[in-house]
Amino acid sequence: MNNLIRGSALAAMILAAFAGVALSPSDAAEPPAKDPINPPPTLRDWQALAKLPDFGGVWTPVISDQVAQERSNPPPWNAQTAKQIEHMYAEEKAGRPFPVIDHCFPTGMPSYMLITHNAFELLVTPGRVTLLGEGDGNRLRRIYTDGRPHPDDPDPSFHGHSIGHWEGQTLVVDTVALLPEVYLAVNEAVGVPNNGDMHIVERIHLLDPETLADDLEITANKLLSKTWKTTRKYLRQRSQKYDIVEGVCEQGSYNEGVDKDGNSIFVPIKFHNGVPVGSDSK
Repeated sequence: MNNLIRGSALAAMILAAFAGVALSPSDAAEPPAKDPINPPPTLRDWQALAKLPDFGGVWTPVISDQVAQERSNPPPWNAQTAKQIEHMYAEEKAGRPFPVIDHCFPTGMPSYMLITHNAFELLVTPGRVTLLGEGDGNRLRRIYTDGRPHPDDPDPSFHGHSIGHWEGQTLVVDTVALLPEVYLAVNEAVGVPNNGDMHIVERIHLLDPETLADDLEITANKLLSKTWKTTRKYLRQRSQKYDIVEGVCEQGSYNEGVDKDGNSIFVPIKFHNGVPVGSDSK
């Protein structure tokens, strides 16, 4: 018994001696690993999707609604921007429309939702809502619903950084970090670059089983005198003829050909004054 007591006392003295000694970095415990950016979804995550509204499928914009919104609820442009917009409408009426989206850059937000005439497919998966559009190879939106915040220093992009959460049957989306060159457009020929500092909040919800609505609140302090609130509608298409198709914007500027080795290649079309050389067009 005495040996046991003496041993316990010795152990206590040794622990007390080391208590005041700082551990070297190599001795310190490893910091806990950060959660992965995209953790693998669990069965429970997939089952939880059944409680969400059915947003899945292919949706086409209601063009007549776009036109009606453009006329009845235009953006509250500031004085300087309003002059640019007035000139663009005049040019459009004169048959000289400005090519807001006639290039190989992505349409970008919010024009993606405001003026597109192409269908998009909407996918709801654990932690994310994805929009896949046709018309060019870059109509892709990722809306993160896994609870992450916006990055502290996000890289600006055409579609920005979007995070979302569900409020009942409504998906609320917050988008920041948009490139200043991205247009805020009201149609395919009238729009201006946002010039930086644009912020978009969307409330996406079903009006009925086959009609989707996107209520947008757009703040662009360099263009608008106040936040612009507008809505766009989309119809769900069940027919297979509305499957999303691949679109490559430059493909129409090439013909199919064969090189000297017999390989299939794209051959650039030669143009003169905007007309393909050899075309019957005047």
